[in-house]
Amino acid sequence: MQRVIASICLILLNYLSAAAQPVRVAVAANAQFVLHKIKEDFSKRTGLSVEIVSGSSGKLSTQIKNGAPYDIFLSADMEFAENVYQSGFALNKPRIYAMGSLIICSATGADLKNWKKIIISPGTGKVAIGNPKLAPYGKAAEQALQYYGVYKSISPRLVFGESISQVNTYVLKKVVKLGFSTESLVYELPENSGMTWQRIDPSSYRPIEQGAVLLKHAKKSNYANSKRFYDYLFSVQAKAIFKQFGYGIQ
Repeated sequence: MQRVIASICLILLNYLSAAAQPVRVAVAANAQFVLHKIKEDFSKRTGLSVEIVSGSSGKLSTQIKNGAPYDIFLSADMEFAENVYQSGFALNKPRIYAMGSLIICSATGADLKNWKKIIISPGTGKVAIGNPKLAPYGKAAEQALQYYGVYKSISPRLVFGESISQVNTYVLKKVVKLGFSTESLVYELPENSGMTWQRIDPSSYRPIEQGAVLLKHAKKSNYANSKRFYDYLFSVQAKAIFKQFGYGIQ
């Protein structure tokens, strides 16, 4: 009888220990702000805690393959998420949780309606984009610049951020006059930020399909809660929040 009670206590202890652990989510820098909003809503509804780590999709995927203890990975594209899955670190194939939107922006008050003319002027100075090898929004910016035939002329003036967060810092601190970022940035800033922006025609770059995977690490730590948060990302409630921050929803 004592052994049975001891076994029950051990099972209960393990359950409570797992329940107390936060769900660890690795998220692409472009979505970190909206994910904090989603995390708040999820925690209010469930009482469960979520811990967010952000960075470039490329850097996070490398960390995952090197054993970083993340439960869920939200990439800024499908490619990095698919690579994590194909490398054997995810429990499921990537699923699109949001469609990204590329913008050009400035904190100098510049009128960007004719941004294609402004950007080729040497007087404009440095232009920031994400590193195309690490940041999908940087790759989209590169594609758009090539589409409009201005990439070659401005390439000596390009400044590459490791992630979209670094690009945003360059723009907001006026290290550069222009930068290519995510539309969600606009909804993160206060109304008096002085930010001007223009949406880039989606036909000028490949669709930014942002993919999520549930990682195998979750099986070792906090699977039930991780799966619950993963499923919540595709709920009506979460989709509404993504939409509020400029993301397209499938």
